[in-house]
Amino acid sequence: MREVLEIGPPCAVPDRLQQARGGALGASAWEVSAEVWRAVGGDAAVLAQLDLAGDERVYPTHFRVGAAAAACTGAAALAAAQCWRARTGWPQRVSLHFTDAALGYRSEVYQRLNGRPVASPRPFQAYFQDKNGRFVQLHMVYPHLREAILQVLAVADEPQAVARAVRQRDGFELETELAALGLPGFALRMADEWQTHAQARALAALPLMDIDAYPGERVELGAQIEVDGGAARRPLDGVRVLDLTRVIAGPVCGRTLASYGAEVMRVHPPHLTEVQGLLLDGGRGKRCTNLDLRLEADRRAFERLLDGADVLVQGFRPGGLAELGYGPAQVRERWPSLIYASLSAWGHTGPWADRHGFDSLVQTATGIAAEGAQRAASTVPHPLPCQALDHSTGYLAAAAVMISLARRAQEGGGALIRLSLAQTGRWFSSLGRIEPGVEPAEDEVGERRQTMTTLFGELSSMGPGARLSHTPARWVLPPVPLGYDAPRWQ
Repeated sequence: MREVLEIGPPCAVPDRLQQARGGALGASAWEVSAEVWRAVGGDAAVLAQLDLAGDERVYPTHFRVGAAAAACTGAAALAAAQCWRARTGWPQRVSLHFTDAALGYRSEVYQRLNGRPVASPRPFQAYFQDKNGRFVQLHMVYPHLREAILQVLAVADEPQAVARAVRQRDGFELETELAALGLPGFALRMADEWQTHAQARALAALPLMDIDAYPGERVELGAQIEVDGGAARRPLDGVRVLDLTRVIAGPVCGRTLASYGAEVMRVHPPHLTEVQGLLLDGGRGKRCTNLDLRLEADRRAFERLLDGADVLVQGFRPGGLAELGYGPAQVRERWPSLIYASLSAWGHTGPWADRHGFDSLVQTATGIAAEGAQRAASTVPHPLPCQALDHSTGYLAAAAVMISLARRAQEGGGALIRLSLAQTGRWFSSLGRIEPGVEPAEDEVGERRQTMTTLFGELSSMGPGARLSHTPARWVLPPVPLGYDAPRWQ
């Protein structure tokens, strides 16, 4: 007799942080923003420069996507304002509407190319039931992952065949087998199941992010900026960023830094592909070069880029870049003033530290998708209405990078910043629950799109969520095809 995993009644809603702006709502939203601002190492006095408006209930979910989006997007904007003040002595106000921030968390979905939605890849949130009735999610959006998972299951590329194969397996055993091969697939867990897991216990000992600042030379943020009635310069003008990331979280970090003036060079491994929608959305403001760090000539080109870089953002699994000679300790020895930001799925410690993962998989394994099903009275997993862990992690990384740049200019030294989707998910799940909002109307979305001409066509995308009073965020460069640029700084 099959043992079916029951997705039961909703969990009790914690008293903490129940609402958003307006009455009790306002105080709670500010608590979330203040918590995030402390986590990224921001100056407490700067938080008073943030103006929040609107209602956080933007999506039909009990989870606090709006509050999280406002806190993380706002932290990045405040950090940019802090960089501006470090360069000019002038403060700025940051204004943020919950709707702008939350819609930005679906930026890859809302973009339009030549007036049409960007074609979606084959489904990557593919849930199948195992022999005990437990759901398993297989992430097969990228061709090389799809082919490898199909080989493990020994089936053709056909949903019914995959479903039959998974139905013969134990979900936890399949999860372990896939992980041993570096493949992304996870069994659905309830929140209480996750809390007893060894990886959850390892994450419980970590803060939202680790920021390890270490001594070194003082490096100016860039040339001194003369402010004349709010001159049209930007906080990160002259800052150079190497972006070794894919998918959403890392690209959002680099894209955010570019919106505040940084010169961002994406370094892409030429043997890997990218989903067009993610390339377009995450590529705004960046150039892109192809480098294979396994090849000596490409390693020399990469090191020349490092010689001129201020920031390295990387999304390899923990230890992956170190195997190529560019882990945090290795880079610090040669480039001691570099700001090094490392993003991963499961964190840098614990039994799952070296596992691959994506936002939706973290939701599946940690209880978020199961709780979503409970609250929607659904018999199948119900993930968040957006990739909230990805976007939050990207904005948090950008904020921490900018705070570290400002500290380097004042005190000297580099920094190692470590974040993970699972750490972000743990924080996100702690924010309490709200009454759901409604699905945003197309006119709400459309009025927030901005259009630029690209080599792919006319791209309409969500604009920056936060507004700075003197240096509005903007993307100067359109996204480009992979490997379009030579590996050199401008």
